[in-house]
Amino acid sequence: MAVIAKIEIQKRNKGRYNIFLSKGQKTEYALSVDEDLLLKYGLTKGLEIDEDQLIKLIDEDEKKKAYNLAIHYLSYRPRSILEMRQYLEKKEKEPRHIDQVLDHLVNQRLLNDEEFASAYIRSKRLTLMKGPLKLKQELKQKGVNDSIIDKALQSYSVLEQIDQLAKWLEKQQTKRSNKLSINAFKDKLSTQLLAKGFSHQVIVEAFKLIDFQSEQIEEWEAICFQGEKIRRKYENKYTGWEYWQRVKQNLYRKGFSMELIDRYIEEEGG
Repeated sequence: MAVIAKIEIQKRNKGRYNIFLSKGQKTEYALSVDEDLLLKYGLTKGLEIDEDQLIKLIDEDEKKKAYNLAIHYLSYRPRSILEMRQYLEKKEKEPRHIDQVLDHLVNQRLLNDEEFASAYIRSKRLTLMKGPLKLKQELKQKGVNDSIIDKALQSYSVLEQIDQLAKWLEKQQTKRSNKLSINAFKDKLSTQLLAKGFSHQVIVEAFKLIDFQSEQIEEWEAICFQGEKIRRKYENKYTGWEYWQRVKQNLYRKGFSMELIDRYIEEEGG
C-alpha cells in the first residue's frame, strides 16, 4: 500500500496534476491525472492507494486523454465517426478507449453522421460549388453510409443545381480565350463541371439558360491561332490535298464550323 505524499499542479497544463507516492522512506512520481479524476476519487495528500486503484486511475486517465483529444479535434469543425476513429488511432490510443470515447461522443450528439453530412453538403456546395456526385464520393471516403448521404443530398435540388451552374457559366463567358472556338470553350466548361460532380443532364439544362455569344471576329482569331499550330504540326509530314485534309479534320475536332474552316483554308491557299 502506498500513500499520496504530494500533489502538484502541472506548470504547462493547469488542468492536470502530478501525483507523488511514498512507500516507506522513498517518495517518487507515480502518475498525472486530469482534474476531473482528482475530484472524482478524492485524491488528497495522505490518502492510501493500492496497486489495483493505481492501475484503474491510469486507465481512466488514458481514456480521459483520448476524450480531450477528441474534443480538441472537434473544435476546428464537425467530424464524421470514421474521421474521429482514424484521428485517435493516429494518436495511438487504445482501441477500447477509442470505442468508449466514440460511444460517449455519439450519446452526447457531438458525433452524428447525419448532421455531419448535412453540414458538409451545405458548406461545400456554397463555398466550393461541388456537385452531388463529388459530395457523395467525399462523404463515402469519410465513412458516411449511402443512405445517410442520399437523405442529406435531398436538400440539394436539381433546380438549385441548374440555377447555380447557370450563374457560374454566365461569369465564365468573360474569361473566354480568343484561342478557343466557342464549342471548344463550352466543352472545356462542361468538363470542369463534370469534375466538380454535377451530372451531364444538369449541365445540359444549365447551358440552355445561357446565350453564349460568339463574335465573328473572336471565332476568326481563334481559328487562325489553332490553324497555325496545326499547320506547323503537319507541314513537314504531308503535302497537297492530304495536308489540307489533316488541317480541316483537326480544326473540326476543335469545335469550329465547317463554314468557318472552309473560309480559313481558302484564305490560306488550300
